Amino acid sequence: MKTKPNLSFWQIWNMSFGFFGIQFGFALQNANVSRIFETLGANIEDIPILWIAAPVTGLIVQPIIGHMSDKTWGKLGRRRPYFLVGAILASLALLIMPNSPALWVAAGMLWIMDASINISMEPFRAFVGDMLPARQRTTGFAMQSFFIGTGAVIASALPYMLTNWLGMENIAGEAGIPDSVKWSFYVGAFVFLSAVLWTVISSKEYSPEEMKAFEEAKEQSKGSAIIENNKLYNKIGGISFLIGLVFSFLFYFLNYEKELYIFSFGLIIFGLIEFLAGYFYNKKKETGFLEVITAFNMMPKTMVQLAFVQFFSWFALFAMWIYSTAGITSHIYDMKVDMQFINTLENSLNDFSSKVNEDKIKDIQSELDIYKEKLTEGAHVALSMKVANFFLKEKQLIADETVKRLIHIEKEYNDGANWVGVGFSVYNGAAAILAFFLMFLAKITNRKIAHSFSLLVGGLSFISIYFITNPNLLLIPFVGIGLAWASILAMPYAILTGALPQDKMGTYMGIFNFFIVIPQILAASLLGFFVKQLFAGEAIYALLLGGISMIIAALLVVFVNDKD
Repeated sequence: MKTKPNLSFWQIWNMSFGFFGIQFGFALQNANVSRIFETLGANIEDIPILWIAAPVTGLIVQPIIGHMSDKTWGKLGRRRPYFLVGAILASLALLIMPNSPALWVAAGMLWIMDASINISMEPFRAFVGDMLPARQRTTGFAMQSFFIGTGAVIASALPYMLTNWLGMENIAGEAGIPDSVKWSFYVGAFVFLSAVLWTVISSKEYSPEEMKAFEEAKEQSKGSAIIENNKLYNKIGGISFLIGLVFSFLFYFLNYEKELYIFSFGLIIFGLIEFLAGYFYNKKKETGFLEVITAFNMMPKTMVQLAFVQFFSWFALFAMWIYSTAGITSHIYDMKVDMQFINTLENSLNDFSSKVNEDKIKDIQSELDIYKEKLTEGAHVALSMKVANFFLKEKQLIADETVKRLIHIEKEYNDGANWVGVGFSVYNGAAAILAFFLMFLAKITNRKIAHSFSLLVGGLSFISIYFITNPNLLLIPFVGIGLAWASILAMPYAILTGALPQDKMGTYMGIFNFFIVIPQILAASLLGFFVKQLFAGEAIYALLLGGISMIIAALLVVFVNDKD
């Protein structure tokens, strides 16, 4: 009976190297897209809804690509064709993204860029399950964590390095996006494609005959992938559809924010998808769509348990990616204004009527009214880049002292945004180094203890950011977040692959991505609402909420079965 042989260190290195490029692009997206959105005029509370492209794209693309790659075999193998196609498309998107002339273009490019990254990324996860025996899986996913961290270190800090080491412009000119951000994306496009090409050229895949021989060495799923009766499709579909309807009516009658409908409509759509799967079952149509939905409904117990851990882990990460820039710059940097300054801006609005359309003036007036209300209540107010950029575009219409203060706020914001990029670089660098510590910790304890400990440290690190006033000290909690990040990228997958049938590895890895993107969609639905309605516009509280979420994930790891 044939079993998979151990691979050498350099074979594992080569098969994982493409993740260096993937995460280089992903880190540029995470660290800079909110900044691009704000620079192009997005409201703080609207940023999550603009980010919705990323998780929705992953929800759709990854299971499709996973299922397709399970069925693929050609000259480049099973998974590698998808590595290459995704890398080419993502590199093109990275070149276009920082040149977006308007907010809607940037949001559209985020959608395209994330879809392309997902095409490359999902098969890389299944690649480890394909190529490595159970005894080397933790090493394989830890190696991926190392390259993810290493690539993201450079990418996250790249705007800072270009500004401070090469003297590149860090303040947006007429084009809207600073040169330091633009050139970071250009470098990212080159690195992404080059790293993935290295893996495609230097790695080989087992042939279908070899994979079949390996599969005979372990228990395989037998017979049709279709559930023996369709009651489960209709039951799951009916529950999801009804809950979605109830929440939709609730949001409508209570006049809640439109972003919340993403959550309720998502449940309705999922219910309809389950009904459609039941229809295909009745018609005896064993399509790829039906196989994916059936696999979702019949997930192994370990996968269901990990789903809850993933949900709370990734909710926290999404809160960090969306709100770190806005939260940290407004909480720590000198962007706060008083009532006198707001009144000065308000008084100058009349002079803008000949230069700016009325709707835009009304929008800015609404923002100023909110600031005044908060200041009256004794709250601190940090000026948004949307308001600052509005007045700076016609700075000849306002007093010199006001212009100086606005320029100072813009500089503080961009300096803070660059420092957040450094923080992201630190957590990714820590992840690269600590990935090897996690291998040791998992060996002397087990994967569950290693993962739970890492998530607990990460959650406490999130919460500690609120209490920091010195930007330099921010790097300490980012080290703790790096430990959690390294574990999130390795341990759940190392635990999961032992519970999956080899012939559906790609499909289940794509489905597992649901529990990464569903919390992100929920975060996009709720975080803007929370920041606006509950947190009085103070984005720093979104990071506190993320910390609590990650601690919950740490506790849930205890209940996961890890038998292999």
